[in-house]
Amino acid sequence: MNDQPTAQSASVSGAQPEAAAADGAPAVAVVIPCYRVTDKVLDVIGDVPPEVARIYCVDDGCPDGSGKLIEEQCDDDRVSVLRHARNQGVGAAMVTGYRQALADDAQVVVKVDGDGQMDPTLINRFVAPITAGEADYTKGNRFFSPGSLAGMPPVRLFGNAALSFLSKFSTGYWTTFDPNNGYTAIHASVLRALPLERLAKGYFFEADMLFRLSTVRAVVQDIPMRSVYRDETSDLRVLREILPFMWRHTVNFCKRIVYSYFLRDFHLASIEWLIGPALLLFGVLFGANEWLESARSGVPATAGQVMISALPVIIGIQMLLSAINFDIQNVPRRPIHDDLDRIVT
Repeated sequence: MNDQPTAQSASVSGAQPEAAAADGAPAVAVVIPCYRVTDKVLDVIGDVPPEVARIYCVDDGCPDGSGKLIEEQCDDDRVSVLRHARNQGVGAAMVTGYRQALADDAQVVVKVDGDGQMDPTLINRFVAPITAGEADYTKGNRFFSPGSLAGMPPVRLFGNAALSFLSKFSTGYWTTFDPNNGYTAIHASVLRALPLERLAKGYFFEADMLFRLSTVRAVVQDIPMRSVYRDETSDLRVLREILPFMWRHTVNFCKRIVYSYFLRDFHLASIEWLIGPALLLFGVLFGANEWLESARSGVPATAGQVMISALPVIIGIQMLLSAINFDIQNVPRRPIHDDLDRIVT
């Protein structure tokens, strides 16, 4: 994977308005990744509220010429077009937009997809908890109420629910849901603290963002929203991606546990994460071996053999449940962007 900054392969065009809002409010920028969205992107841009200072449309090697369309037909002087010479994925497009927003001194950066499934008029709702000091990162949640799920394709509903459960383990954000929701906002100081070059370049981007945020203990808050499903065709194939997503979530889970419980800090839960799986694995393997040997020889296992297998399994499960309970209680609750700002200044 090429970890070079994608901004090196992007070109910028369009007017460059002042980043700061006239009334002294935090400068808000919006990044719109553009790939096969020529039929919707102009409407999306038109619905972006006036409080937003800049709009970055990233033409991610779009074969339909999204960038050219925007330049020719959009007269909003907040808009700048960034280009990739070839398609690199939504994550790479967002990194390009993020870098440009940071270079232009944006204080809050919002991600809105260009396919019309996200209502840009909700942007202020995503920005408000960040500017109020209640969160470092906000994201949409389409599962907040049953009514918000109306129109969601069943396969996508199932896939998102399954991946949401996996995401809780891999990121440690147990109170959030809908991890692959692309409607997000982040404080600039927190964005600077993330290794942008390491973020997933494809559809795993949003889930990987949550993992990276957990490593700096940023506060994440869900924003209830309703997605709009009309005649759009998504490039994401849930059934095709779910196995790679499961593998990546597993890798991120292991990284997070090692970093959070053995490198950055050490708790009683650290011992439970270490010993619990070992006892569970020993008990299962020993019990399976004794069961196979008993089935082969016809001699029943002794009570002692059963206990040697059962006790490690029971204790291992109890230790894992205790570690998970500690992990749930350890969800970040104090926003970090003010502290990061003070460190920088």
